[in-house]
Amino acid sequence: MIDLSEKLWHNVARKIVKAGTLPFPLTETLMDLLKILITEEQAKFINLFRKTSMNLNELKERTDLDEESIIKMLTELLDKGIITGARSRRTGIMVYYLLPPFPGLFEMSLIRGETGEKEKKLAKIYDRIFGEIGLVTQREYDFVFEEFKKFPPLDRVVPVEEEIEPSVEVVLPLEELTSIVENHEVFSLAKCYCRHQKDLLGRPCSISDERYNCVQFGKTAQHLIDYNFAKEITKEEALEILHKAEDDGYVHKAVHAQLNIEKGLEGFCNCCKCCCGVFELYYRNVGPIYSRAYYISNLNEELCVACGTCTKFCPTEAIKCENSIAEIDEERCIGCGLCAHHCPEKAIKLIRTGPRDVYIPTSNDN
Repeated sequence: MIDLSEKLWHNVARKIVKAGTLPFPLTETLMDLLKILITEEQAKFINLFRKTSMNLNELKERTDLDEESIIKMLTELLDKGIITGARSRRTGIMVYYLLPPFPGLFEMSLIRGETGEKEKKLAKIYDRIFGEIGLVTQREYDFVFEEFKKFPPLDRVVPVEEEIEPSVEVVLPLEELTSIVENHEVFSLAKCYCRHQKDLLGRPCSISDERYNCVQFGKTAQHLIDYNFAKEITKEEALEILHKAEDDGYVHKAVHAQLNIEKGLEGFCNCCKCCCGVFELYYRNVGPIYSRAYYISNLNEELCVACGTCTKFCPTEAIKCENSIAEIDEERCIGCGLCAHHCPEKAIKLIRTGPRDVYIPTSNDN
């Protein structure tokens, strides 16, 4: 006989996985995660969601709870980062959305930067979940990577603005850091949840000690500010933080809703291959690097001295220094511009290619 409590947690896990785009196995580890994040009462409330987003009136129809109790429960879940809310552009009605495991619960449960026993336990569980997904990927390798190709790229790379050649005639606003920032009015700054998780696991970032450089815009920023997940900053501070990230060696990833670059822009992550959750999917043989890029690195062989600086900063390992010269694998280059930005000889420059999707499947260990 199935334990009713376990059936509840299984149903809630299934609903939360369904809220995202990335495949997540319904494992005991995922249910252990949910049991840390929410109470059984909150799990029962989440189980009311017959779809991944519902408004207050829709929830009322599915429960005997009065409106005050429903709003109280929604507020608790918003504060915990289990759901998020936004007003419908069409109707103006507040809609509440379940967050998937990743991106979603992972970020929101660690973004405040707390370091208690709960957070240390969460960091280990997330690490275990990624490992479990990797086992599924390797077991069903061919199927998984054909499925990934059916989705849009997971992220969009915005290059180091300083490295865009002035002679480029067409630079679209969505490709240019300053233009993106100038197009928004509300900004927030949060702790990097990826690097925070690695700190909790005792595996700190190899790039720098900076932890606060995740920048959000607009409605997303306001939500994070309202619920104390991030602090408000000015437009000038946002640009300063983003330019420092370039100097430190982090890749600008434009964050879109649900890891879908066709959806609304929410902010910038500044990523490294040793901590970033998306890069980690690749380097742990869980999933591909799948990015929308607009530029590609080009080497001036006469200036290159094969010092290896570019290989240190390249997040996709697209550059090797062999035969006394750097060699760039264009199929792996995401056009971030870090190699050009940090090259002491100025031997690399960015060339605009227009939108192109870079798909790098992870290794098959089988």
